[in-house]
Amino acid sequence: MADNTTLQAAAYTAQGTARDKVALPDELFDGTINMPVMHQAVKAYLANQRQGNAATKIRKYVIGGNQKPWKQKGTGRARQGSIRAPNWVGGGTVFGPIPRSYAQYVPRQVRALARKSALNARAREDAIYVIDLFDFDAPRTARLKALVDRLGVADQKVLILTDGVKPNVFLSGRNLPTVHVMPYSDVSTYHILWSDVVLIEAGALGQSLDPISEPAWSDEDGARTTKAAAKKPAAKSAAKRASAPAAKKAATKSAAKKTSAKKKSAAKKSSAKKATAKKSAAKKSTKKKRGGK
Repeated sequence: MADNTTLQAAAYTAQGTARDKVALPDELFDGTINMPVMHQAVKAYLANQRQGNAATKIRKYVIGGNQKPWKQKGTGRARQGSIRAPNWVGGGTVFGPIPRSYAQYVPRQVRALARKSALNARAREDAIYVIDLFDFDAPRTARLKALVDRLGVADQKVLILTDGVKPNVFLSGRNLPTVHVMPYSDVSTYHILWSDVVLIEAGALGQSLDPISEPAWSDEDGARTTKAAAKKPAAKSAAKRASAPAAKKAATKSAAKKTSAKKKSAAKKSSAKKATAKKSAAKKSTKKKRGGK
């Protein structure tokens, strides 16, 4: 499936400032999407990750069992030649797994077609962003996180493709669980389809974007972005704090009511006890008077 229309992608600076859209190169982004080829490439990639170390021992590799457990005839039991036979507990395994290679070979042109199809699929979804230049002078995780937050893709899986090997960019994104950084030349179909958004450096596509004058990045910018992202939780916590005094007042009122009710009940009980004591004393006095008469 091919399309003659030129695909475009949104462009940004390394700090997340929006730029004019750029046209993606026609030789790579021609709209071709070949599903069977992508399936073959992904299946081969996952198969090549397997180590194939599972192993079991056949009867000749199990220790022991070099003699017959009992004589051939006269015992009344079935004849046995070794306690390491497969029918014995602890014996050898029949047709068990042995170390093997799960590697699958995919021709180079097929791999290239699969990767082109994956990139075209992301381009059709408007999930490809072009970054003018990743000029990290030192590893800064906060800086890369600020870029992802400004693009609005913090809750998605982001694949960053750099123009060549850039250790500072790789180290900046290594601690972010949803961000994967790798050179554009090393990307595979699996990585493209794994991601929800692909950030490609302009130099990797053979394009050069003129730099835009913007203030140099500092740690304060990262702090601002984190503050903006934390506004909603902060508002919730502020609401909880505002409601806390009212809750305390209500709790104190209810406690005061309970204590007053307890005092009243205790006073009633004490008055009832006094009354009963008076009655019993009066009865005793009357009995004494009658006995004296």
